[in-house]
Amino acid sequence: MNPERCVVMKTSKSWPDFRFNLEEIAGAVGDYGTLIPIVLGVAIISHVNLGYILLFFSLWYITTGLYYKMPVPVEPMKAIGVVVIAEGLTKNVIAASGMILGILFLVLGMGKGMKFIQGKVPHSVIRGIQLGLALLLLKTSVSFFLKDYFMALVCIFVVIGFSAAKRAKGIPDISALVILSIGVCVGIYMYGIPPIAVIQLPKIIIPAFKDFLEGFWSLALPQTPLTISNAILATTLLMQDLLHKDVDPDRLSITIGLMNLTSVPFGGFPMCHGAGGLAAQYRFGARTGGSNIVSGFILLPIALFFASSEFVALIPFGVFGALLLFVAVELGKNSLKTDSCTITSIVGLLALIGGITIAFIGGMILTMVLTRMHRKVFMKSSKA
Repeated sequence: MNPERCVVMKTSKSWPDFRFNLEEIAGAVGDYGTLIPIVLGVAIISHVNLGYILLFFSLWYITTGLYYKMPVPVEPMKAIGVVVIAEGLTKNVIAASGMILGILFLVLGMGKGMKFIQGKVPHSVIRGIQLGLALLLLKTSVSFFLKDYFMALVCIFVVIGFSAAKRAKGIPDISALVILSIGVCVGIYMYGIPPIAVIQLPKIIIPAFKDFLEGFWSLALPQTPLTISNAILATTLLMQDLLHKDVDPDRLSITIGLMNLTSVPFGGFPMCHGAGGLAAQYRFGARTGGSNIVSGFILLPIALFFASSEFVALIPFGVFGALLLFVAVELGKNSLKTDSCTITSIVGLLALIGGITIAFIGGMILTMVLTRMHRKVFMKSSKA
């Protein structure tokens, strides 16, 4: 047995395919802490239609809930979001990158490519990606705290209070729903009710050749390792940890491909799954596909009637900071179930310092080097 092994045993528990109770509703909004800041930033910087983005998130939340019958996060592709916000890229370039990635992951999934990749990537590296994502979420959480520390502290006390009440008296933990409601009420009190903005029918986006070139180089290329490692491999592993269900990584790859090919040509933003989103949904109560369906129906009226930057901007930053803090803790706990604390720790730190892509590549190289060193030591000891 590896002396570095850090495994936490967990008892198995099964849930129905769908529930529509307060816990599922709370879990449904648990991932909004990562969804809303990214899509809002993209909408403001790149002048894309927020209504179309939220509309396709809504439709795919409902679709994945019905298809997987469990909480499967639908998230914006983070690397693309960061680059778009930083460089102000156009909707045509965004659409081109989503089409490229949609084709790539659809082909990988249909050709059983993700199952092959999964067999080649050590669990310790995937756990490191989980740890790195937890650290990145914690870093983002701190930045939100600094912008609105009072609201963040209030929300943290609410979450802790519900957690204690659940342990002591079995009261459902609906803290995510409560703090999001508080945030909306505070925003309306401070800025008033935002105007109704009825969504128009989307028009198809046809990127030019130069848009595909820029979309591939600036967006699709840095996003690909992140999607493979976090959106598919780490999510698959976390589903085993939390929900005790084995999901074929090729299924996740196929839905990622379909999500992008059916949404980005009509103004949607590139989407994927993600371990952080699953940790968020689970932490705040989601256990079934009902959570995804509820999440989609919450976003749908916002997309159809209130998809203005003013409406989404109502929610104070402190709410997002509190949500992300507890998501980071949930994800960090599961990263400890590794067969090599050394590799997982190094990969996690690399992710914090250089990003998920560098961490994934560095973890694979480190694993290969250590494997060769162990083989040489074994061969020498055998000869002796």
